Formats: sequence, C-alpha cells, structure tokens
Amino acid sequence: MYKRRLIAIAIAVMLTFAATVMWSAATIQREGDPDANVMEDSGSLAGEATESEGEQAPEQKKGGNKVARFFGAPFRALGKLFGHKNNKLQRMTEKDAEKFESVGVMRVDDERTRQAREASGESAMEHLAAGRNYLNSGRINEAISELSTATSLDPKLGEAHNLLGVAFAQKGLADRAKDSYEKAVKAEPEDAQVLNNLGFTLYQNGNYRAAVDRLKRAAKLAPRDERILNNLGLALCRLGKFDEAYKSFARANGELTGHLNIARMLERFGREDDAIKYYEGARRVDPNCTFALRRLADLYQRIGKLEESQNARNALAAISVEANVAMGGK
Repeated sequence: MYKRRLIAIAIAVMLTFAATVMWSAATIQREGDPDANVMEDSGSLAGEATESEGEQAPEQKKGGNKVARFFGAPFRALGKLFGHKNNKLQRMTEKDAEKFESVGVMRVDDERTRQAREASGESAMEHLAAGRNYLNSGRINEAISELSTATSLDPKLGEAHNLLGVAFAQKGLADRAKDSYEKAVKAEPEDAQVLNNLGFTLYQNGNYRAAVDRLKRAAKLAPRDERILNNLGLALCRLGKFDEAYKSFARANGELTGHLNIARMLERFGREDDAIKYYEGARRVDPNCTFALRRLADLYQRIGKLEESQNARNALAAISVEANVAMGGK
C-alpha cells in the first residue's frame, strides 16, 4: 500500500510539473514565431512546411496521438531550450547579410553563363536535391547557395523557390523569404504547401488579410491539412475573427484542442473573459481536462469570480482523488 501511494504521488507531481512547464514554456523566449510555439505546446502543427507534405488522413499525419503530443509538449519545449548546440539553426552574421544582399545579383545569369553550366553537366535538380539535404541537416548557408543555383538554372522550379524561402525564413530574412515564396506560388499556383508558406510569412510580417487569403486557398486545396488549418486559425485570430478561428482549429485537431488553442490565444491578447468561454467549452467536451480546469481556476480568481474558481479547484481535486483510488485498486 505504501509503495502504491508513493507511485501515485510521483505521478501527480509529474503531471503538475508537465502542465506548469507547458504553460510557462510559451512565455520563455524561444526560437520561432511565438503564436506558432503556442500551437506546438498544445501538440498542434503550425508554421512553414519544409517539404511538400501533401494532404494526409488524420491517422496518417506526422505527430501521432494528439494526447501524447499534448502532454509531451513541455518536454519538447525544454529540449529546445536546453538542447544540443548542433541542433540549433545557424545564426545570421553580418558577413552572411552582406553575402545574401548580393544573392539577387549572383542569380542573374546571362544566356552564356547558363549554357556554360549546362555544358558542364550541372543540373537544377541536382542542386535542388543538395539544397534540400543541406536544409534538412540545418546547414542553412549551404542550402541557400545550392537552392539559389537551382533557381538560376531553372527559374520555373517551384520547389527550389519554396525551399529557398524556408531557408531565408530560418535565417530571419523575411523579405527574401516572401519573394521566394511568391515565385514558388507563381510556378506552382495549386500547391497547397507553397501557399501555406507564403501565407504564414505574410502572417509573420503582419499582413493578416493577405495571409488569410492565401491560407484559405491552401485549405481549399488541402482541407484536412493540420498545419494549414492552424496557420489559418492564427491569422484569423489576429483579425479578431475568433469564432471563425476556432472552427479552423477544431477542423485541424478536434473540438477539445480547438477550444484550448483559441483560449490560449485569447489569453495572449489579454481577453480573459473570452478565454474563459473557450476553456469552459473544452471542459464541456472533456470534463476531466485538467489543463482547462487549472486555467479556469486561475482566470476566475483574477477577475474576482471566487466561487467559480473554487469549483474548478474542487473538480481538479476530485480528479486527483479518482486517480489515487485507481492506483490503489491495482
């Protein structure tokens, strides 16, 4: 009995720690877009797609079980904060900036240069493959060099423009990323992932209406793509269209995660009353959702609704008691 009690206490401590880290991870300075990080902390895909992933059935999507991803998020966050240096993106230096300022000039090939490259056996597809490999391994400078060569050899190679945009975005060169994505969309106007990347870059640059336009086009082409739907939800949030954003989040990950994601975004915007509405929605979907109950207990206390706050705490305590009884019954 004593051993079982120790096990139950250990599990309770781990769950409390996980929920605390998951909530605080979004407030610690991390790489990447802050709103996309919020999505990731709840186990939702967002941001740019580094490959042409295509539309997948929910059960085939990368990431597996949503619940496992949700509770694994704090540990992924810690991994990003304290991870090995080799896993970090290369930082842009002043030397890099000077080099990339001349990329546009280097990529302008006259016909003789193009013919010379073709005669030497160089292939746009070969440079595309090399650039993709460098990008996947985090060697961003080399990726930019190879992908720039690929697009100069074949200006209509949409995938090369798209991956070049990803590389520029990871370097923090937002304008160059946007230019590359626009060229990719021109070459591949029906590619949902390319539209997603352009839409997300527009979103990051604060051009929310244009972002929504591109992301809605992408969602029509890939109506079950989780990343596209979450990015669309983020952009709609920035336009204040929260009910529409919720529908997009719910389409991406289900009603429970949809309520949680929109509630977390509303908290980021300081709209606590509206956040409570969506946390209550999550509670209706899953009465034992401890994350929603913890946030409700805190938010109700902040706005002076002490009875509601205590009710949420009582519900949490009841769940803890049930967990202890379940452990003791084994």
